Amino acid sequence: MACSNLKHTGLAIAVVAALSGIPAIPAAHAQQAATPAAQEEEPVTLSTMVVTAQKREQALQEVPITVNVLSEQLLQDTGVRDIKDMQVLVPGLTVTSTQSAAQTVARIRGIGTVGDNPGLESSVGIVIDGVYRPRNSVGFTDLGELERIEVLKGPQGTVFGKNTSAGVISVVTRRPSYTQSAEGEVTVGNYGALGLAGAYNDALGEHSAMRIYAALRTRDGVDDVRTGGGPRTETDDGDQNMQTLRGQLLWEPADSVEVNFAADYTSREENCCVTVTTVRGPTAAILNALTPGGEAVIPVADPDRRLAYSNRSTEQDIKDKGVQAEVNWTTPWANEAVLTSITAWRDWQAINGLDFDYSAADVLYRAPDEDESLTAFETFSQEFRLTGSSETIDWMVGLFYSNEDLDRNETYRYGAAYEPYLSTALIGQINPALALRPDAPLFLSQATGRPFGTLFPGLATLDTYKQNAESTAIFTNNTWHATDAFDVTLGLRYTNEKKTLESNYTNPNGSLACASYFLPNGQVNPAALQRIGAALVSRGVPAAAVPTIAPQVIGFTCLPWANVAHNGRSTEQERSEKEWSGTLKLSYNFSADVMAYGSYARGYKAGGFNLDRVQSSNGLSSGTQGIIPVDDTSFPGEFVDSYELGTKTTWADGNLLLNAALFYQEYTDFQLNSFLGTSFVVRSIPEVTSKGVDAEMLWNTGIDGLSLQAGVVYADTQYGDDPLPDAGLVLLPGSQMSFAPKWSTNANLTYEWGIGANLVGRFNIGAKYMSEYNTGSDLDPEKLQDAYTLVNARIGIGDQGQRWSLELWGQNLTDETYKQVGIDAPIQTGSWNAFLGAPRLYGMTLRVRY
Repeated sequence: MACSNLKHTGLAIAVVAALSGIPAIPAAHAQQAATPAAQEEEPVTLSTMVVTAQKREQALQEVPITVNVLSEQLLQDTGVRDIKDMQVLVPGLTVTSTQSAAQTVARIRGIGTVGDNPGLESSVGIVIDGVYRPRNSVGFTDLGELERIEVLKGPQGTVFGKNTSAGVISVVTRRPSYTQSAEGEVTVGNYGALGLAGAYNDALGEHSAMRIYAALRTRDGVDDVRTGGGPRTETDDGDQNMQTLRGQLLWEPADSVEVNFAADYTSREENCCVTVTTVRGPTAAILNALTPGGEAVIPVADPDRRLAYSNRSTEQDIKDKGVQAEVNWTTPWANEAVLTSITAWRDWQAINGLDFDYSAADVLYRAPDEDESLTAFETFSQEFRLTGSSETIDWMVGLFYSNEDLDRNETYRYGAAYEPYLSTALIGQINPALALRPDAPLFLSQATGRPFGTLFPGLATLDTYKQNAESTAIFTNNTWHATDAFDVTLGLRYTNEKKTLESNYTNPNGSLACASYFLPNGQVNPAALQRIGAALVSRGVPAAAVPTIAPQVIGFTCLPWANVAHNGRSTEQERSEKEWSGTLKLSYNFSADVMAYGSYARGYKAGGFNLDRVQSSNGLSSGTQGIIPVDDTSFPGEFVDSYELGTKTTWADGNLLLNAALFYQEYTDFQLNSFLGTSFVVRSIPEVTSKGVDAEMLWNTGIDGLSLQAGVVYADTQYGDDPLPDAGLVLLPGSQMSFAPKWSTNANLTYEWGIGANLVGRFNIGAKYMSEYNTGSDLDPEKLQDAYTLVNARIGIGDQGQRWSLELWGQNLTDETYKQVGIDAPIQTGSWNAFLGAPRLYGMTLRVRY
């Protein structure tokens, strides 16, 4: 007894010391911490796989929803740590990032929300252990010890809440058990990758247990960077430095009550993200001339080199923390109905430096400082559900409340090259030959009448946004077992949403260049027009052309960050929405192995506000390009009517699942976030449709240890034919939607075999193919991504008792270079850049377990 207690105490001390000294990565096996009884309850066939797609435990084959279920073993075999890793396992799922990890966006069947506007919620909801997260970027962190991930396709707002008009990614992590266990992991890889992980689980008595998990990941950058004259010193980008800590306490004071407390903290202090040039335009020569060393842009566009140019910091600092409590009480009422309460508080913030011109020239940037570049969410949420069953009805009613405070600080700073670059680029647009004249950099100085070097000093903008979003909902989801074979599911949700926004705009440097054009009453100064005309005529521009060109000169001088009309503005906006959403599903079991269903769902995503400087020709968001500030930056809610006809079939004594569905989704007022070259503005697209087929296979082949998972999605996702007012969106009507490949397929093969009496080998190889698609919201041909395939593989050896294993792994084994998002190079007409996906990564992982 004494020896056993000493061993118990020593292990606990060792694990706690290890976790405090070297944080760790996720633990390995789903059944490792489980009791022998729990192991006996594990599904012995695929047909009994359990999901919670309708917030009650059901067999996957009984749920009339398209659900891709990723088990813990599959997630481990494929190295999934975050939502971007998992896209290789789910056909029809695309996850991209742009300016930082905070700008991470998921899309399902081609439907999603372009990032870079924190005021815009995602169409694909992220739910972690029952708690809705306000933005997709929270899923781009170490998700920890995963039990499973469920990807629900199509509108899921009835039970999962607002803003899930395209689907839900539901993450379920491992919970405490009453068995003592400790797990550790060490990973090393290319680009200097190092991962350390640890988890410890133990009982704290007869009625409580705890689990603690910690992780540390570091890696060098995957993109090389030329820094020009600096001040940036980092010569790579896309590195990793992430720490995660998660603790849970399970308390079961009675057989009928279970309470799980959880707290977590994640920190990311990295450099992200640069772009590579995909099309080198005429402005590159101007930038080169203004850069020490004479090279601001790559001489020949070559994305495969992964060579970026940036003279300013892309440092990012992301902090995510929160606490939550889930209570499940089996009541003595209504046939032992279960009352569930989930209370959560989350605090998430991101600080991110940005080299806005994506070149080594010192043109325009944002400093990585909280006062200048902050996006922060503080969210409180509360959900109550009462779930029960009778002989003929499975029912659920619930209440949901959330209160979200969003704070954003946004700035732009001028570099020394901004004035000569803008002058030269502008005069070059009027006549390319004029950009070659030695006096080209002086053009705006002459047009404004100000001394050269004084037009655009220092801090251009300092804007703050404070948004509050309060959401209250009541919902119900009920299944009537009309006969032994026929079920009817009816769900309904009523949402009351209120948002308020306070915006304050300042130009600390006074916008001297733009101000020089206007009289105190805001009218254009005739003297300014004379100066502009004189500067143009002196360069050989015909006087008759001056009235046409002068507005263009004023517009370029008064870009949003330089526009004096914004200085000192304050606006208050408010919008309220009261909307119904819901679903009707009919399912019929032709036999124990064949179920067919048809469903209709009405989805809703709340409207909101653009959190950016918006200006147009008429002061309206719908206006064309101009310099009149827009006060009303709101956009309406998004709605979808979705129809699905599917079947779920079981074969080979429950070891082969073949599921397929036809779908048709029609969106109205689709929220498209467009980059206008100077700011992000949400445009409501009247109609978007997505139709196609979604199929999946799960197969335990009958060959001992060999299993296969595969899927295919064909999605014809198109914008409606209605013409749009923006000249930049002229290509959209009738076209395939951006980020929407027509074909998306994947396959994963796993084989496990014995080696001698005590060892076991395991091999996994997986691939995902996507046909060509456009990576820009405006469908510029230069942003097209050709069809490509990603291949991952992992092979390992370990002892049969799962005490240890050693694995070799690789991701993107063919080193495919592909665009995540293509962009117009800011203020560089004729140039295009792209944020690239990760290159080939490989390494080795050692896992140990007690």
